[in-house]
Amino acid sequence: MRYFLTLAYNGARYNGWQIQPDAPSVQETLEQACRTILQQPIDITGCGRTDAGVHARYYVAHFDAEGVLPERFLVGLNSLLPDDIAVYSVQAMHADAHARYDAYERSYIYYISLRKDPFRTQTAWYYPQHRLLNLDRMQEVADLLPQYKAFFPFCKTHSGVDSYLCDLKSARWELQANDHLLLFHITANRFLRGMVRLIVGASIQAGAGLIQVEDVRTALEEQKMLKKSLSVPPQGLFLTEVKYKS
Repeated sequence: MRYFLTLAYNGARYNGWQIQPDAPSVQETLEQACRTILQQPIDITGCGRTDAGVHARYYVAHFDAEGVLPERFLVGLNSLLPDDIAVYSVQAMHADAHARYDAYERSYIYYISLRKDPFRTQTAWYYPQHRLLNLDRMQEVADLLPQYKAFFPFCKTHSGVDSYLCDLKSARWELQANDHLLLFHITANRFLRGMVRLIVGASIQAGAGLIQVEDVRTALEEQKMLKKSLSVPPQGLFLTEVKYKS
């Protein structure tokens, strides 16, 4: 049987989703817990990769297992998992269902803290120079993105991807003044490695006057890297939604 899991994790102490040599990963931690309960080899496929330190409020993965799952599988799985990983549901699927390839849309939110907050050190990026930012220019950068299909300027170097094409649906900035937060929302069918963090960095630089919005437009038109690229820290980034056709 093939099963889909929905889960969430705090990625602060993991070297990303994917199994890495000599470094903890969410995938490996989840596989070990499943193998312990089911007493059989279990390989888990995720809906995508998240980098070291990146979080997921909503994540989907699948695995194949012999036989029917134990009645209290979820309870047992969560009891074995560390506190920073939680599995919310398990669902039997048809044999060809795929957590990664069947997903047609993914959404991320990047959190920027506008004041020093000891309770957000793992879940937001504190940016003390926020008063210097021009939010209109930052939104201008966001508004450029859906006009393009290729995003080479916003892909981490040496990523080894075959295509830089993404169907980017929406991108917007949101100020939550009462909570001292600045949020960047973005939705696309797929994302390149480091893409969201580089886009946030370009927006920050434009908002601070370090680059011009036209610099971003030119980079996208010519599919070249920005002369000044900034990849913001991972702790502010959350995968928040993954959509599948019903």
